[in-house]
Amino acid sequence: VQLQASGGGLVQTGGSLVLSCAASGFRRDGYSIGWFRQAPEKERDGVACLNTRDGSTTYAGTVTGRFTISRDNAKNTVYLQMNDLKTEDTGVYYCVADLGPWCGVVTLTSPSPRKYEMEYWGKGTQVTVSS
Repeated sequence: VQLQASGGGLVQTGGSLVLSCAASGFRRDGYSIGWFRQAPEKERDGVACLNTRDGSTTYAGTVTGRFTISRDNAKNTVYLQMNDLKTEDTGVYYCVADLGPWCGVVTLTSPSPRKYEMEYWGKGTQVTVSS
């Protein structure tokens, strides 16, 4: 399995960005895929997750209403539309996937080893939001 993320960049507060993650190697649906982010010297945090089994989505409380995760089935690509970006959204964003149902992990607000247990991680893409 390979996860290829792209789309990071520099944007001003209130702006928008779209991240893409092309997934290859999964033989069938049923896996969960989404995004984590990590700012310097901070805990890794979940952002959003999509369950390909039923299309359900889960968001961290800090991004609900601003970020949207979606999927293009034909391209095996997941997107993260990020609107109304804030400086606290700055960090390295990682595309993450696992055959197990891990979407609930993105809602964890305290440190937890569960945030590191997913099997597949793509290379990160930097998102910087300037004030």
